[in-house]
Amino acid sequence: MVWKSILESNIHDLKELEARGFLTSGESERLRSVTERHPMSVTPYYLSLIDWSDPHDPIRKMAIPSDGELSPIGSYDTSGERENTKLPGLQHKYAKTALVLVTNRCAVYCRYCFRKRLVGLPSGEILKRFEDAADYIAAHREINNVLLTGGDPLVLSTDAIAVMLESLHRIDHLDFIRIGTRVPVVLPDRILEDRGLRALLREYSRPDKRIYVVTQFNHAREITERSTLAVAALIRSGVIVSNQAVLLKGVNDDPEVLAELQSRLVGIGVSPYYVFQCRPVKRVKSSFQVPLARAYRIVEEAKAKLDGHSKRFKFVMSHRTGKIEVVGIMNDYVYLRYHQAKDPHDVGRFFRRRLTPGAGWLDDLGERQKEPATGDSPGLVAS
Repeated sequence: MVWKSILESNIHDLKELEARGFLTSGESERLRSVTERHPMSVTPYYLSLIDWSDPHDPIRKMAIPSDGELSPIGSYDTSGERENTKLPGLQHKYAKTALVLVTNRCAVYCRYCFRKRLVGLPSGEILKRFEDAADYIAAHREINNVLLTGGDPLVLSTDAIAVMLESLHRIDHLDFIRIGTRVPVVLPDRILEDRGLRALLREYSRPDKRIYVVTQFNHAREITERSTLAVAALIRSGVIVSNQAVLLKGVNDDPEVLAELQSRLVGIGVSPYYVFQCRPVKRVKSSFQVPLARAYRIVEEAKAKLDGHSKRFKFVMSHRTGKIEVVGIMNDYVYLRYHQAKDPHDVGRFFRRRLTPGAGWLDDLGERQKEPATGDSPGLVAS
């Protein structure tokens, strides 16, 4: 397959970038310790989107190691994935959703990845036998959807993906299946050149049990002719395509840039779903996380520029306690709501925290505050 040969020609070595004149010898040597810990892998296609004359190019920042990764500040498990692992490769944090880590490989190793601890590295966190995951899901009837993720499921062979979809379709209490992937963004030919994959998706994305592909476009420059064709091919295969962007410093932390992204996504048939606050991941936080107060202002200013369809996304933090929507900031308080929660009793609960300078995550905010009896935010319930 053409897409497999493309992956085999990925750039993995800083010296290769140096030889092409993209990095200086000093940069290459300085960043070698980064790639020894967290490998680099970039498709030729995605590399071609970089404007190397611009030192602040957003595609470069997402794909090429930088000095920011030398900072060890943060954690490798910011969302409590380990504590929600029920068997190697399967997490069950939210009652209705099972998350399955089917691979530790991706077409491109994004430098801001929140699973930096395992992507491209030997790991015991990846599922070894899909039958084990299917058995767990079949035994837990409260689960109505499965998210296949990793790594990127679409770098696996079409035959391997077929085994997963067939196993899941036999489970009658599942309503839909999600595939989390950057492939339409960084390797669109995986979709365009593989008729077998498109036929497989068409076979299993049925009216009574749809397949959702959840992409991650973070910048409008990623929406190219090839990626647009890949999205169109997915849609023709009966797949519903949505997008989860991450708010990233130096990439899309500008209202105009974020608004253009969401608007153009809707134009190519992709539904904006979430914008995530960048997690405080080790070797990510320092170079990519935007302070929460500024992040909220960026999101709100972007929404003001958008039509109803383009601004349906929620701005959320994927915290160890749940998926927390950032509802508003008022009078030195951040108002929050559990969109999803590990504890089912928390789902939908509003609460507030005092905003502290430079806070980028729930754990950085002040302690919970008792809501005054005549507070300025009626309808909100204190945590």
